[in-house]
Amino acid sequence: MKMILVRRFRVLILMVFLLACALHIVLDLLPKLERRAERPSGEPGCSCAQPAAEAAAPGWAQARGRPGEPSAAGDAGWPNKHTLRILQDFSSDPASNLTSHSLEKLPPAAEPAERAFKGQEPGDPRPRDPAHKPLLRDPGPWRSAPPPGPSREGSLLARLFEHPLYRGAIPPLTEDDVLFNVNSDIRFNPKAAENPDWPREGAEGEELLPTGEVALDSYPNWLKFHIGINRYELYSRHNPAIEALLQDLGSQKITSVAMKSGGTQLKLIMTFQNYGQALFKPMKQTREQETPPDFFYFSDYERHNAEIAAFHLDRILDFRRVPPVAGRMVNMTKEIRDVTRDKKLWRTFFVSPANNICFYGECSYYCSTEHALCGRPDQIEGSLAAFLPDLSLAKRKTWRNPWRRSYHKRKKAEWEVDPDYCEEVKQTPPYDSGHRILDIMDMTIFDFLMGNMDRHHYETFEKFGNETFIIHLDNGRGFGKYAHDELSILVPLQQCCRIRKSTYLRLQLLAKDEYKLSLLMAESLQRDRVAPVLFRLHLEALDRRLRIVLQAVRDCVERDGLRGVVEDDLDPGHRTSTER
Repeated sequence: MKMILVRRFRVLILMVFLLACALHIVLDLLPKLERRAERPSGEPGCSCAQPAAEAAAPGWAQARGRPGEPSAAGDAGWPNKHTLRILQDFSSDPASNLTSHSLEKLPPAAEPAERAFKGQEPGDPRPRDPAHKPLLRDPGPWRSAPPPGPSREGSLLARLFEHPLYRGAIPPLTEDDVLFNVNSDIRFNPKAAENPDWPREGAEGEELLPTGEVALDSYPNWLKFHIGINRYELYSRHNPAIEALLQDLGSQKITSVAMKSGGTQLKLIMTFQNYGQALFKPMKQTREQETPPDFFYFSDYERHNAEIAAFHLDRILDFRRVPPVAGRMVNMTKEIRDVTRDKKLWRTFFVSPANNICFYGECSYYCSTEHALCGRPDQIEGSLAAFLPDLSLAKRKTWRNPWRRSYHKRKKAEWEVDPDYCEEVKQTPPYDSGHRILDIMDMTIFDFLMGNMDRHHYETFEKFGNETFIIHLDNGRGFGKYAHDELSILVPLQQCCRIRKSTYLRLQLLAKDEYKLSLLMAESLQRDRVAPVLFRLHLEALDRRLRIVLQAVRDCVERDGLRGVVEDDLDPGHRTSTER
């Protein structure tokens, strides 16, 4: 009798298990059945699975649409999602970081920036330079409106960008010097994608050009940004699409959210209504909160405001090697939970004892209920970094930083114990020719000003070979300490004693009271939606670190002479020391 009861109990357990499995399978199939049921009657079905990041409909646990809201699939004038999705990059490569004239004294202009430093509005919009011409052979004119910002008369930033050091032209561009050719590249032609309707950001009813080509102005701003990339810069100084893209990052409707694979901390891939995509880093620390002194650099939090500030600092230094980044307040319920199809992300949402909406996602560090990201009650601040072109369209090469740290609690890297390490680097490709070693020096200065110790790799566009710029990606571990200057970041500059003349002169300019770096940063950051972006002491630290950089260059000049340290890149016919 006892054995019979045991067997019946086992059969009961097995039946419950089979029932649970069947229920789980049905729940997984429901979203696919709903999509198939909502197809128009004459449209053929598709059995291909779509990536989670590509879905633009609400989450698997939510209804497909809300009363009164138009369906994304029903919007007229939008191109095929798959066609535009290929133009974006959400690479999961773990090696990828996404995945651095005379100075005459001019009249003082610091007062408007001082107002921005104190949190006041910087002024009226600055008109676009009428002398500027697009770098590419555009089939149509740029017609974007001037971005909101300070006026020429009252803006310190405007005066800075009018200085001769910020008005030098890049060499004439050939087809080999642009990442994409607007006129011949079939991948940017809507007709080639079998969809004549491209999302228009201008007035409705725009006509095609006499040549039959689509005007460049009809492209969304994220695509204009991609088209503007060339061998020498990620974007031009006066490209109006950059300011428009910053506005899009802060205001475009979010239609889909998914977790980014890889990485040590939680990052989200957000897709917008115009099919642009951005990497979202949520706020984890307050502005004034410093990195604890006992934290290792590789276990520190990534700061969303550091990503925003890095873009503005990079532009003020005239490197233009950081993709556009903007701050944004995000509704965790409507703009993340309700639109995600990522089950792993959706399951981590909960309501805290304080009745705030929280989630934690999945990642290597800080993804648990103890490190959950909580809104107030459901609003969370974060940074949104525009994606670079998809790797299938524009391959990028990942390089190990020669001055990479050991990422070990006890071991030191070779450069930390060998004072002649730079001589070895300069004999190794690609640092033995071209200007790559000078790019590393620019990146070193950029990182030191931010206090970023986490520069383990960098990337370049494969099309341009070794004669191109370094992309300054992943700057979230900058601006962690305002009371401490990490001098070890400057070791590459101190060991190699090389710097571009243009970089050196701009640093000297930014050290003057007329163009104080902290005031310029305060004015530039004041435009962001989550301003103030940086704590006041971080801004003051920029001026202090800039003086340290200039002193390091002066020490090199005293040791090796001006011509042995400063590379004249302002002369069109110059050659770097590694090419001589």
